[in-house]
Amino acid sequence: MRKVLVIGSGGAGKSTFARRLGGLLNVEVIHLDSFYWNPGWIETPKAEWAETVAELVRRDAWVMDGNYSGTFDIRLKACDTLIFLDMPRLVCFWRVLKRLVVYRGRTRPDMAAGCDEKIDWEFILWLWNYPKAHRPKALEVMRENAASKQMIRLRSPAEAERFLAAVGKV
Repeated sequence: MRKVLVIGSGGAGKSTFARRLGGLLNVEVIHLDSFYWNPGWIETPKAEWAETVAELVRRDAWVMDGNYSGTFDIRLKACDTLIFLDMPRLVCFWRVLKRLVVYRGRTRPDMAAGCDEKIDWEFILWLWNYPKAHRPKALEVMRENAASKQMIRLRSPAEAERFLAAVGKV
C-alpha cells in the first residue's frame, strides 16, 4: 500500500483512520478537505480543484481521505488501494455530533484554516441520505476495480481497529 484512498460517509472516521494508517505506513497523509475549502467555507473553483488533485496524486506515496466525486476518477486511477469505511449511519451521526462538541468554534486539524466546525441542514441531509444515495456507487466502484486494485471494506469501528492493528504488525 503506497497510494491509498479512504472514502466513506461524513463521521465514518476517514480523517482519523487516514492519519493513523499514514503513520503506520510512514507515508504522507492528505486530507482533501484542507485543500478544497478556503477560509469561511468557500469552495475551490472546479478547474482549480481538478488541477490541485492531479498534482496531489502525482506524489510518490500517500493516504488520501475524502470523497469529492468530481475528482474521484483521477484519484482512483492513481491509487493502488481503496478503503471504504462503510460505517453504520448511527455511528456516523454520533461521531459528527461528538466532533461538533469537541471542535465547536474552532477548526479541526484536518480542515482548512478559517473553516470552524459547523453542521448545517445540507450536511445533515447528505449524511442521512449517504447509505442510499452514495454507498451503492462506492460498492460498485469496488466491484469494478477489484481485479486491478486492493479493495478493503470496513463495516464497523472494530473492523477498522483490527485492520490498523494488522497493518501495524507488518
